[in-house]
Parts: sequence; C-alpha cells; structure tokens
Amino acid sequence: MKTAVIGSTGYGGAELIRLIEGHPHLELAMLISTSQAGDALSQAYPHLRHLAYTFQELDIAQIGQEAELVFLATPPGVSGELTPQLRAQGKLVIDLSGDFRLKDGRSYEDWYNRKAAPDKWLAEAVYGLPEWFAEEIRTADLIANPGCYPTATLLGLLPLLQHRMIDQRALVIDAKSGVTGAGRKVDQSLLFSEVNENLRPYKVDGHQHIPEIEQAAERLAGAEVRVRFVPHLVPMNRGILVSLYAPMLHKYTTTEVLHMYEEVYEDAPFVRIVESGWPSTKAVQGSNFCDIGVHVDERTGWITVLSVIDNLMKGAAGQAVQNANLRMGWAATAGLMQSPLFP
Repeated sequence: MKTAVIGSTGYGGAELIRLIEGHPHLELAMLISTSQAGDALSQAYPHLRHLAYTFQELDIAQIGQEAELVFLATPPGVSGELTPQLRAQGKLVIDLSGDFRLKDGRSYEDWYNRKAAPDKWLAEAVYGLPEWFAEEIRTADLIANPGCYPTATLLGLLPLLQHRMIDQRALVIDAKSGVTGAGRKVDQSLLFSEVNENLRPYKVDGHQHIPEIEQAAERLAGAEVRVRFVPHLVPMNRGILVSLYAPMLHKYTTTEVLHMYEEVYEDAPFVRIVESGWPSTKAVQGSNFCDIGVHVDERTGWITVLSVIDNLMKGAAGQAVQNANLRMGWAATAGLMQSPLFP
C-alpha cells in the first residue's frame, strides 16, 4: 500500500519512515516537508542515509496520484486544514496531531487555543486506541491517533472503569516524559543544559491532553470523569511513565486486580502485565509495547497503576502503524514486533 508521510522531519515522522521501511505491506511513496523540500532525507536524519529519499513540497493533487494512505505528523492546526482535502480525494488518513481527537470543537479551541476542524470531520474521525476501539477503527477512513500521555494513561485506567472498581471523580495522574515528547524544535527550555540534571513540571494549570483522557474514559465509565493531571519533563530522550492513583469502591487484592488486567488484555499483543517488580521506560524503549503494573494499598483503599510506553512508538508512530494494520485487516503485529532496545 503506497504511503505518504506529511511532516516527515519531526521525530514522529522519522519513526514512521523507519517502521514503513520494515513493514511487509506498506511502501513509502512520498516524504513531504514544507521546511526542507528538496533536501535529502539524510540531511535531516543521518542515521537514515541508506534510504535514498528526498523531501517534497506539499502538493495535494500529487498525493492523490501517488499515495493511498497518508500519515499526518504535523503540528496542531495543520491537519485540520489538510485532512478535508485528502479525504475529498478518497485517501485513508491517520492523523498523529490532536486536531481530530476531541469530538467537541469548542473544547478543542478552549484547550488548544486555535480554530477547530469542521464539525463534519470531527464527527467522522475515530479515536485510534486499538485495544479498546478496534471495531470502529476497522471501518474508519479518518483515524485520530491518540496522544502519548493519553495512551499510557488510558491503557492503565480503562480496565478499572470498565469493571467499576474506582471512583472516577477522584483520579490523580502523575506523568513523566522524555524530551522528544516536546518535538524537534529550537526552544531554550529544551537545551541540554536546561534539561540535564533537572526534573521539571509543566502545564500544571491545564494540559491539552486532559479533555482527551476524560472523553475516552467517560465512554467506558458511562458517567462524568474528572482527572488531575500533572506532566513532568525528565532528562532522557524517550519514554513515558504514568503513575495513576484512585480510590477503590470495594476491597480488592493486588492479585485480583492483576488477574483482571490479564483477562482484559489477553488478546492485546502490545500490552504486557508486569506481575513482579515494576514497569520501567527502559523495558519498552524502541518498541510498541505498553507495560502495566498495579498495586492495591489495602491500608488506604487506593490503587496505584504504573503504565510505561515509548512516546515515539506506542505513543505516536508505532500506534499509527498499528491502526493502519487494524484498518487494513493485516496482522496487528505487522512491522511492529521489534524487541525493546537494551541497555
């Protein structure tokens, strides 16, 4: 299946290139970059110098002729403008930005501080969390790839909501991400000397992933969900660790909850339940896996869920390819069974 990547010079775009090159059913037809059109791929990413691609200008008509599937790895706001044009040409679109994740355009404008995509396309978009919304993804032509923080959070949270085990009005999410989660851009706060030996919270007063988490959680809870979400920047390249805390509605043991998670994710090839020890970002680096561990504090009646992913893989490009696999009826693991990098 011939594929185009728009926004191919960012970290997510580079991961898409790597995954498409190793995929049994995908062929990279076009790499599109408005900032580096005409440059060789190796100028942006020397580690891909063995691939003889050149970045091209954005030309919707040309995409219509050369590609069937389009991955959008663009900043917020760009996908909302391009997607209607691509869909008008009958293209399957998987969007890695946040432009189609929220069903309510007003909510998007409040949280992202920019104009929302047209309601028609917000209604058409399917939220692409494969482990939970597979049936919708299989028939979707516009797939909204989840954010990295929401992916790690929801994979840990949704089993508890599905089984009505916790109070969904009192959820605390402490999240930590590597620096690549901020994208590939020049920013003083992301300089080595600013990040190294430093642990820094940000957007404590409200992160744009909050409504995305609540929207998906409410589908499973069948009731209003409210989360307190605080992200932190960690001096490492890749990885997200989410620590989720919630009061339990009834008494359960850790063993009982672990068994429940194992049943929920029995057929999910990329979710691994950690029975002994605790999840760590190094254990999933470079892979599409999500590792989940849980602990029930019987003294306080609270549960702690620990969920880890590689933010560029399961949190972005890997999940996008997983969605393509699901949509096309290919094996979920096609092109994605790389073992984590260690050490």
